[in-house]
Amino acid sequence: MSKVVVLGGCGAVGSVAVRTLAQRPEFSQVVIGDQNAARARQLVEGLGADRVRFVATDAGDAASVRRAIDGADIVLNCVGPFYKTVKTILAAVIDAAIDYVDICDDVDVTLDVLAMNDAASRAGITALIGMGASPGATNLLAKYIADSQMDETDSIDIFHCHGGEPTEGPGVIGHRFHCMSIDIPMFLEGRLKTVRYFGEDGIALRQTFDFPVLGPTPTYPYPHPEQVTMPQHLRVRQVTNRGSVLPLEYYNLTGELCRLGLTSKEPIDVGGHDVVPYDFSIAFLLQQRERILKETAFGKQRGCMSVVVKGRKNGDPREVRVHMGSDESALGEGTGIPAAIGVMLMQRGSITAKGVLPPEACLDPMEFIGLATEVMAGTPRAGDGKRPPLLIFETIAADGSMTRMEL
Repeated sequence: MSKVVVLGGCGAVGSVAVRTLAQRPEFSQVVIGDQNAARARQLVEGLGADRVRFVATDAGDAASVRRAIDGADIVLNCVGPFYKTVKTILAAVIDAAIDYVDICDDVDVTLDVLAMNDAASRAGITALIGMGASPGATNLLAKYIADSQMDETDSIDIFHCHGGEPTEGPGVIGHRFHCMSIDIPMFLEGRLKTVRYFGEDGIALRQTFDFPVLGPTPTYPYPHPEQVTMPQHLRVRQVTNRGSVLPLEYYNLTGELCRLGLTSKEPIDVGGHDVVPYDFSIAFLLQQRERILKETAFGKQRGCMSVVVKGRKNGDPREVRVHMGSDESALGEGTGIPAAIGVMLMQRGSITAKGVLPPEACLDPMEFIGLATEVMAGTPRAGDGKRPPLLIFETIAADGSMTRMEL
């Protein structure tokens, strides 16, 4: 019997991973490790109790994590915010000597996690970190382009945007506040530098990017791990990451609250009552999100992720852009499905290296693309019954001409 435990399996991302894994043959049992028993019951009933079951898990309690993962072949960690949870969970997994995958997108904890490499190697396990959309698919697509389409690679620039998900929780908003508040690493001119979201250096990196599905969208510096890990495994002089959230009115409001200092967790006296600005801002944004979605007639969720690689081929300048987007799905599907694919490839034996590794260090991009195509083959487009393209490749030659290929 093969068993995978999905920690945070009731969340927007984890639930997609659970559904994806439950529909595949790689595992005979998929275990949801979460605190939300009511939501877990719904998932188990919908997917079938013969293959899916639930175990109550407190991801902040190492003993609870150890109980949940007992007997697992692989653990998939979808519990954010990762800067709070990932080290506790990974330490428990290493102690249990179980292979591991996560979707950690917090760069400030990535170096701490990579420092656990020796412990993971001694335990004889593989810990595949950052296996979502960005990071994750972005790393592998960039590696594929750099290895197969370039003789020399100058820059890798990542852009992502999503919005309109049916629900959004306090943790997601808190993560955005975190991203806007910390030093943001960017690999520029051959070395790692840091910029600030609201600083002049961060403002200079803001860029409007023309996404398929979404159209031209302002994007902002994002503290994701690609800028730290990819220069360690690919010869490149620049790696940047920029992102945004739709509707823009909502994302801009989030930024303004953060800029004004309304993310402080220190209580202030308001008419004789202690009010925590952070708690107010979270509640206010959740309320305003619903208003903005209605007033903008936003419609269904959608999202897109793009990787732009520039370099040279046969001495001539070349630019390759690859886009992965949908006008019917966004954060959950965009991150949960790549995570599930990483788990499947690990179970198939496609990853042989031991230690703590980002995707570009241990996965074959073509294996990832091939399995992603297989998994997505059964995903129809509403209305016309056709599957949207999984990937769109655009190659811009030295003369400015562009060739386009859909997969």
